[in-house]
Amino acid sequence: MKRVNQIRHRLRIIVPAYPAFNIYSNIANKTTALGPVSVASIANEIPAWDVEVVDENNLRLYGPKDPEKGADHSFLQKLRPADVVGFYGGLTSTIPRLYELAQFYKQQGVVTIAGGQHFVGSNIEEALGSGIDIVVKGESELTIKELLPALIQGDSLKQIKGIAYRDNSQTIETEKREPIEDFDGLPNPDFSLVRYAKIKMYPVSRIRGCGMDCEFCTVKGRPRYASPEKFLEAIENIVETRNAKHFFIVDDLFGQQRNETIRFCKMLEGYQQRINRRLDFTVQIRLDKAKDKELLSAMRKAGINMVAIGFESPIEEELDAMKKHIKPQEMIELSRTYRRFGFLVHGMFIFGYPHKDKKVVTLPIKERVKRFRVFIKKAKIDTIQVLLPVPLPGTELRDRLEKEGRVYPMTDIGWQYYDGNFPLFEPDGPLTAQELQSSIYKIMGKFYKLKYMFMLGYHIFSFPALVFFLHNIKKGWRIWYRSWRNALIRFGGWAVLKGWMKSFKASNFSNRLREAQKHLRR
Repeated sequence: MKRVNQIRHRLRIIVPAYPAFNIYSNIANKTTALGPVSVASIANEIPAWDVEVVDENNLRLYGPKDPEKGADHSFLQKLRPADVVGFYGGLTSTIPRLYELAQFYKQQGVVTIAGGQHFVGSNIEEALGSGIDIVVKGESELTIKELLPALIQGDSLKQIKGIAYRDNSQTIETEKREPIEDFDGLPNPDFSLVRYAKIKMYPVSRIRGCGMDCEFCTVKGRPRYASPEKFLEAIENIVETRNAKHFFIVDDLFGQQRNETIRFCKMLEGYQQRINRRLDFTVQIRLDKAKDKELLSAMRKAGINMVAIGFESPIEEELDAMKKHIKPQEMIELSRTYRRFGFLVHGMFIFGYPHKDKKVVTLPIKERVKRFRVFIKKAKIDTIQVLLPVPLPGTELRDRLEKEGRVYPMTDIGWQYYDGNFPLFEPDGPLTAQELQSSIYKIMGKFYKLKYMFMLGYHIFSFPALVFFLHNIKKGWRIWYRSWRNALIRFGGWAVLKGWMKSFKASNFSNRLREAQKHLRR
């Protein structure tokens, strides 16, 4: 392994650009990924190292943009040469861009490191053959503390846990590193290390791991927790140093540690009272937490205004296939409970989930689409996201579909399509991949419409009448704001869908899909 031998050294961590315009593009330029910032914050404490994060999806402040996509890395290397570059591989759809950049930096003589959920199993070999010198397996905070000094000193890497690299064309995977347990000992994420980004929504986290064991998800294992005190400290630091107001708690399931979550909410409520400022939080949470009225009350008082819920599907047989032990009607009632407590509800759905044990839902495609639309309306969901199943590396879903010979060849449909917007495998009969593709657009196209542009004007003029009718300014504002906000987002969603469809047509995916189907059926 090449030795880094300058007096001072620079680590650049890169969040690769999305492959094309998609439904995440709008939010991506307002936030960033938490993992790279957490790793950078650790590395920044190592003597003689300067650290920066470049998020190619958020280059809004004088960022050196490449005319094609992402950042101009030739310019960056001339301006501030990096000795080591780390790549965030948490999103499979960005992997082709990651490899493109890795090969560029490797040609510059830079040591390249990659980590993230994508790098499991055979994908480690793929990475080591695509411009990556070192793959970090699992969590990277402790590994980077050992790895960077070893690169300076030219030490052997065999003693560093949780990495894979090549030595004389032989792949070496070192001893596994156990997951981090002491989060309170880690530094708070330092978002000042993210260059060129204009961050409006700050990602924060208290819990890692999830015990739900969903077949399609890469997040597994016993949940591990930071203390509420440490979590509040991280939020306070961001508020005080970045003047932040909007936060996204990225924990897969908010409220897993119920009593400590309620205690945290009360601490967060008290903090906002002390600084006389109201903060805004979005969380991901289980639908059945609506049954816990004490938790919901504490969340609302703490400034949690939006809940993102994985409804997955309103079709009972599909819920069974995804190990979701709940009925559609109960889901509607629980969703309405969140609304009654004042939460904005963002519904996340998966359309066309493949069934186990040869079980097939024989509903016609039009009926499936209709059931989604009816459910969304009855559940009174404020915003929606409907995606196709993604057989991500390392998931039980991918293993199952590969054994069944249903995953489309990577030569036809590569990693860049693994974002939930494209069919990636042969669906259950009688559905076709083309029907799946068009159905998610039909569902969201019915929800996000051009007409909401005109509804914005209606809501603006309706506010005085609403307050007069209710004789209560606070209640009137709350009802009016929800309607106005949803109209704004639904109009914006219409524009996003138009952009996505334009990008889809330009990608020539339809031809790729036909070729993939031919190759799979041979």
